[in-house]
Amino acid sequence: MKIAVFGAGAWGTAMASHMAARHDVVLWARDAALMTQLTATHENSAYLPGSPLSPRLRFESDFATAMAHGTGERALCVAAVPVAGLRTLAGHLARAGDVPQNLVWLCKGFEADTGLLPHQIVAEVFPSVAGGSLSGPSFAREVAQGLPAALTIASAAPTLCELTIAACHFGALRIYSSNDLVGVEVGGAVKNVLAIATGVSDGLGLGLNARAALVTRGLAEMTRLGVALGGKPETFMGLAGMGDLILTATGDLSRNRTVGLQLASGKSLDEVLASLGHVAEGVRCARAVRDLARAHGVEMPITDAVCATLFDGLPARAAVEALLRRDARAEREDDGQPG
Repeated sequence: MKIAVFGAGAWGTAMASHMAARHDVVLWARDAALMTQLTATHENSAYLPGSPLSPRLRFESDFATAMAHGTGERALCVAAVPVAGLRTLAGHLARAGDVPQNLVWLCKGFEADTGLLPHQIVAEVFPSVAGGSLSGPSFAREVAQGLPAALTIASAAPTLCELTIAACHFGALRIYSSNDLVGVEVGGAVKNVLAIATGVSDGLGLGLNARAALVTRGLAEMTRLGVALGGKPETFMGLAGMGDLILTATGDLSRNRTVGLQLASGKSLDEVLASLGHVAEGVRCARAVRDLARAHGVEMPITDAVCATLFDGLPARAAVEALLRRDARAEREDDGQPG
């Protein structure tokens, strides 16, 4: 299978290297210096240092050439850019003379200005493509090292799910399919915000009990919003919901958890982002999650607390204390009501 991967960050590089073991894969990035370094060393020292890439993986600096490689009925284009770059990339692909037929995106989050999920962005600028989201609990570094992982491809197009499984499901990587595109994308977006909260809790030394409570109640928040937006409740019990939340909230490789840890240490958001060096989607989409919840009448107190700490100057400890002061209520798991 011919596959073109657009975006040579950690996740795009890791997935391109994995797929190249069995398929004809080219990896494109707009950074010419990075492309030169990748070609010379076959290692992405900027994003995946110490992880040699598949010797079969090829690098392409010309966008049109890379796109042509992923064009065809049985070919695949993979968007490995952040949500903020998805609209631009999809627009470039849609305006090509011979447009790609199949597009999978790896990004997780809501578009900051519009509050749109990735599939809604693609539908606006590239409605003719068969598109889907590949999501789930996965750190790029571990995938690049060949360690086991399981992901979900969500799409309304069964043929795209089949192509993605054929492209990725081998070796240590398992791919499951779903037709709940909304649920899978909401899970991938909201878990980043909740991981910031668990990072704050861990950074303040509040203990494992507190972490478990945050993850569990955070899952309830995620499910309420996802169902309100059209997702299926059972999706949030799977890889793209609970699975991704557990990983991102507890794993030391999580950028969003790192944001919370550093906020708990007293650093400002600007200081945290300057030291991080990579995108933390939870910061980018936290406002969109909060605003969507309010617009749909969904109560998300943990998300509100994260936003207050990120954007309103509320100290991390004060945000936690505000959560602890909330009134007692019944735990309701299945009716979509606040709990």
